[in-house]
Amino acid sequence: MGFCVILKYRIGEKIMSKLKDKVAIVTGGAMGNGLGIAKVFLKYEAQVVLFDYSDKIADTIIQLRNQFPNSTVTGYKVDIRDMRMVTACMKDVFDKLGHIDVIVNNAGVCHLETFEAMSDELRDTHFDINIKGTWNVTKAALPYLKKNASSSIVNLSSVTGVMVADSGEVAYATTKAALMGFTKALASEVVTDHIRVNAILPGYIRTPMVDGMAKTSNPSDPEAVVSGIANAIPMKRLGTIEELGELAAFLASDESSYITAQGIVIDGGSTLPETNSMGV
Repeated sequence: MGFCVILKYRIGEKIMSKLKDKVAIVTGGAMGNGLGIAKVFLKYEAQVVLFDYSDKIADTIIQLRNQFPNSTVTGYKVDIRDMRMVTACMKDVFDKLGHIDVIVNNAGVCHLETFEAMSDELRDTHFDINIKGTWNVTKAALPYLKKNASSSIVNLSSVTGVMVADSGEVAYATTKAALMGFTKALASEVVTDHIRVNAILPGYIRTPMVDGMAKTSNPSDPEAVVSGIANAIPMKRLGTIEELGELAAFLASDESSYITAQGIVIDGGSTLPETNSMGV
């Protein structure tokens, strides 16, 4: 009996510290999926650095420090489209914390508009943030990631573009599909540097982005849109930012040490139905 209790304690201790002392940079960390990832990483004792262009980053850091008082969480107000800014912030993180182990390329945008109606400016916003921003952060981080015995890059792609798509999502779907190609090609280049590169393909997670898309689809009753989405998902609900964070933590940790170049779907089964009418 005593042995079982001790063994359970030791296993639990190991699980709770699986990211202990790893320095993880999370882009778009002020809200939504980035916030969920930051919370879970802090739970597993990582040192978390947020990169975000939103003024909300200051409030988010205070919130996280209050929730995890013994943790290390800092942040930079940075535009990931600006390579010089990204490079300077990355160097500052390394100079202050001594190493960078994990990059989570979470920052992204989605504005619904049909292909014919979409302006070049709005198209470029998607490309500049979702693709070029991820490119910039990753390129600035690589020299530091290569210094470690093992490092991890986690890219936030989507089921949209890779597996499914709806009208009005052309720009978003294009960029998210591109991130899957980026993940696979980069993984093949840096594997000998002991860097793993994987992607998360979320379905509907309840985030400010989803709320914004719902308002665009039905300004008078956006909750009806969210309810409609939930009813179409086999699990009958949207995912939580913490659930996505748990997957990111797995891919960032040594638990996934033999996994690279993969896209992991987290969607409550939303891409499962073959049709809406076939079956019993």
